[in-house]
Amino acid sequence: MSGNVVENLIEELTRLPGIGKKTAQRLAFFIMGMPDKDALSMADAIITLKQKARFCRQCFNITEDELCSICRNSSRDRSKICVIEEPSNLIVIENTKIFNGLYHVLLGALSPIDGITPERLKIEELIKRVKAGGVSEVIIATNPNTKGETTAQYLSQVLKPLGVKLSRIAYGLPIGGDIEFADEVTLSKALEGRNEM
Repeated sequence: MSGNVVENLIEELTRLPGIGKKTAQRLAFFIMGMPDKDALSMADAIITLKQKARFCRQCFNITEDELCSICRNSSRDRSKICVIEEPSNLIVIENTKIFNGLYHVLLGALSPIDGITPERLKIEELIKRVKAGGVSEVIIATNPNTKGETTAQYLSQVLKPLGVKLSRIAYGLPIGGDIEFADEVTLSKALEGRNEM
């Protein structure tokens, strides 16, 4: 190990997404000031996560079991699958308490420039789930950015021939936002996705 223990921790923390040097320094000093019990509990949680967490055999959500709690839940609507990019997206959608179907986590989005091709994502597994029958609708909830749109278009091409209803989540203006501050793309998507009143 090079450097002192604080510098080593700062260096490790900067490897986390969105954590720069200054934030890593603040976190390192915060952790150093924590009671031993709390710091050890945090370290133990990280170790336990790495040892026990794995991907659900069916939807690729994070779980400790072969199937995640959502796939095991018999009260979920098995005729609808919401396709998302990452397990973190599932948490956000679940918090809305609106969707009661199943999920399929792609574990990324298409990006040929970065070498992320369909084979690197869980697309073939999604196709197999749809082909197995019982699915009436696939809701594509990839991010509204270039990679997410590319992925949505690709999924549309490979799933349409299977005779399943395809839908895409609507997006546009955020609640509480002002039209004058919206960019043209967001505003055009809001107009395209308008609902009848």
